[in-house]
Amino acid sequence: MENRITERVKIDFDPMRSLMYLNVNNEYYHKLDCWLHRVHVPESISQFGPYVTRYAFYKSLPIPEGSERFGVCNYQLTEHHWLVNPFSPQLKIKTVQETMPLEVLKWEGLIPDEFDPEASFSADEARGKELADASEVPPLAWNFVPMWWEEEFKGEKRCADDGDNFRWQFVVKYPDGVSKEEGDKWMLGEVLPKFAQMEESVRILTSAVMQDVNASPFARVVEIWFDLPRDWKTTALKKSSTIQAPSWASEGNCFPYLRPAFEIQSMFLSDMPTFDHLGQYTGHITMR
Repeated sequence: MENRITERVKIDFDPMRSLMYLNVNNEYYHKLDCWLHRVHVPESISQFGPYVTRYAFYKSLPIPEGSERFGVCNYQLTEHHWLVNPFSPQLKIKTVQETMPLEVLKWEGLIPDEFDPEASFSADEARGKELADASEVPPLAWNFVPMWWEEEFKGEKRCADDGDNFRWQFVVKYPDGVSKEEGDKWMLGEVLPKFAQMEESVRILTSAVMQDVNASPFARVVEIWFDLPRDWKTTALKKSSTIQAPSWASEGNCFPYLRPAFEIQSMFLSDMPTFDHLGQYTGHITMR
C-alpha cells in the first residue's frame, strides 16, 4: 500500500511556460474584465497555486494600423509558468473546478452566438481545440513552450536598462499539407534572418510549440522587439516585401502568407504585465 501511494502522488518536475491569446468583442469588454478578476482568477489560483510560479495578464497595447493580416488579438496575453505538466494524470482530480459559462466563450469569440444555448463546458474543454473545430471559428491560441527560449536571432546582449520594448509576439500554424520541418525551414531560414537584418528590430527570439502537451495546432512562437510601433510598421508592412514567399504559399500576395487568425495570431505587448496575480491577489482562495 505504501508503494502504491508513493507512485500515485509522484509527478515529474517539468517546467514549461504557456501563452494564451484572448480576443474580446468590445461590446463585452467590461463584462469579461470583471468576470476574470471576480471569478476566474481566484478559482485558477485555488486550483494550480502549488505548481505555478507566475500567473500574469498582459493587456494588448494599442494595435497598429495595417496589422489586420497578422491576426491580431485585441484583449490580452495570459502567461503561466508551470512547474509540472498541468495535464499530468496525477492532477486529474480537481478539488475546485474552474467555471466557464457559455456567455464568456461568446465574449471571447470562441463560439458563435448561435451555439447550443444548453451547452456547458469545463475550463479545460473550453480551451481545447474541439470547440473551434465544431464551430468553425479561429482556434484558441493556447501554446506551451519551454521555460527558456530555444533560439535567438538578434539582441543577445540587450539588457532591461537598454530601453522599453514594443514586443510583437506571434504564433504560426503552417497550412495543411506543410510539415513543421518545411514550415520552419522558411521561418527560421528566411523570415527571421531578414527581420534580424532590419535596423528597427532590436531582439528576436523563438521556440517550437510543445504540441504534445495540449494538442495545439500552432507550431512556433516568435517575439520580435522594437523601440516604437512605427518601427514595427516599417519592418512588417514595408521592408517585409524583401521576404521571399514560401513555395507552398497560398494565402495573400504579401508577408506573412498565412491565413489571419487561423494560421497566424499576434499580440502587441509591453515588457511588464498589467496584473501579476500570484503577487497581487489576496482575495478568496479556497483550501485544497
